[in-house]
Formats: sequence, C-alpha cells, structure tokens
Amino acid sequence: MSITDDGVLVCPDCHGPLAEERDVLVCGGCGATWPPEDGFPKLFREQRIRGTDRFMRLFYNGLPALHDPLMRHFLPWFQRDAPEPEFRDGYMRRIALASLRPREDGARPRILEVGIGAGGNIPPVHRDLPAGLEVDYWGLDLARGMLGQCRKRVRRDGWNVRLLLGDAHRLPFRDHTFDRVFHVGAAGSYRAPAVALAEMARVARPGTPIVVVDEQLDRSRRNTLRDHVAFRLLTFYDRDPHCPSELLPPGATGVREEQVSRFYYCLTFEMPATPAAS
Repeated sequence: MSITDDGVLVCPDCHGPLAEERDVLVCGGCGATWPPEDGFPKLFREQRIRGTDRFMRLFYNGLPALHDPLMRHFLPWFQRDAPEPEFRDGYMRRIALASLRPREDGARPRILEVGIGAGGNIPPVHRDLPAGLEVDYWGLDLARGMLGQCRKRVRRDGWNVRLLLGDAHRLPFRDHTFDRVFHVGAAGSYRAPAVALAEMARVARPGTPIVVVDEQLDRSRRNTLRDHVAFRLLTFYDRDPHCPSELLPPGATGVREEQVSRFYYCLTFEMPATPAAS
C-alpha cells in the first residue's frame, strides 16, 4: 500500500492532500513537492529548522548507533535510578495501549510516536497491545541518523512501523487521526514546545491519551551535588528543564504530571470532543 493511500498524510504547509508521483509527494492543495531523503518521506523544509532543533539534530545524527547503549547502561547509572525497562514501563502505562480496540468502522487503530529516534519504544508498544490487535504505527523524527537506526531495528525484528522525516512543530498528519500519541526525550529542546504540544493535540482523536516524557529533576527526592551536576550535563541545552504543563493547549483535560524517574517527568493529557472534531 502507498504511504498516502489512507489519507493520513497531509502537506505540512497547507494540510492539503498528498499524492505520490514517481516517489515524490505532491500536495493537491498548494502544489508543494516533497522529495524523499535516504528512502524516507521528508516532510519539512530545512530553512524552518532553527535554534536548538538544528543543534540537537546535529547532536543526534552524530551518535545514532550509541543512543540505545547509552540509554540502557549509562543513563540508569547517571541518575542512580531504575534500569531502562523499568523506566520505560513508568510511562508506557499512561499510553494505555491495553485498552485499544479496532475503530467503530473496523479499521485498525493508529499510534503516533513523535521523535521515534532509534526505536527503543517499539518493543514495549507491541508488548502492551491486546493480543491479536493490528495497528498502524507511525514514527516521525527530525534526525535522519536516528531514523536510519530505527529502520535497521524494524527490519531486523520484523516490526511494521511507517517511518518518516518530519518536524514536531508542523506534523504532516490530518486532524484527529491518531488513537494514541506520545513523545519521549526531546520536548525540552524544541524551539517552540507549546506549538509542538498543540500539534500533538491536533492530530490526536478526542479523548485519546497524549503522553510527553522528558527531563525534570525530582525535587521530592534527596538529590546530591552529583545528581544536580549530572542533571545539568544531560540538560545543557535547556535553561529551565521542567514539565511544560503551563504550555498545554487551551481546553486540555485529564492533565496528570508524574515523575517516572529521578530525572524524567511524564505528562499526560487529552483533548475533549469539539463540534469540528465530531
């Protein structure tokens, strides 16, 4: 099936429909063309990637093969906390995958991971799905190097994930498309986190959990000087690393802020149904 066959993808410039013409995505609204890069659909303009987004993309493109080993072995030691699987389980329960069901029309539910990186969340996502449930899993990332690592993982392990290059500030998806939306590990580096949160809310179906995880020092614990220094080393790009609950879109409901480890928060919210969404 073509990546545009189900109408999920839209032009990030005007939200017009996309069609494939000789591997190039063409917008039926504004006429914009979106050539692929390294085999991935690329749906962002280089001139719009600025500030910390550009810097962090260089950073992640420089160490894609090291990302998973660093997360698995170095991060737990760095924050004197639970091992990686336990850390992931802390936020996976908020995505509530066990309650997913086929849509009312029998279609498969859709999951979006914004900033899929090297794909470390793919195994726990499939683990937590109800037995026998088939889903459309989309993964978007700004860093081609990380997405290349993710593609290797997907091919090696036989996962069915649709990968594309895109910007969290202009998600190339139709409104109210996804039954689960989540992001782990880069919200603090976004050039405009409020815009990215609004985009996640836009593409989520009303009532679906939207889960965002990133760095915040757990002030309820006794943190040593070592902890404070380690946390600042991890968050050197962010002047005030914290859970951005004050930036949630107007009307957000079910807001829940938790610490899932010494250095990471988990923010969960959802958007109510509106006349337009209904």
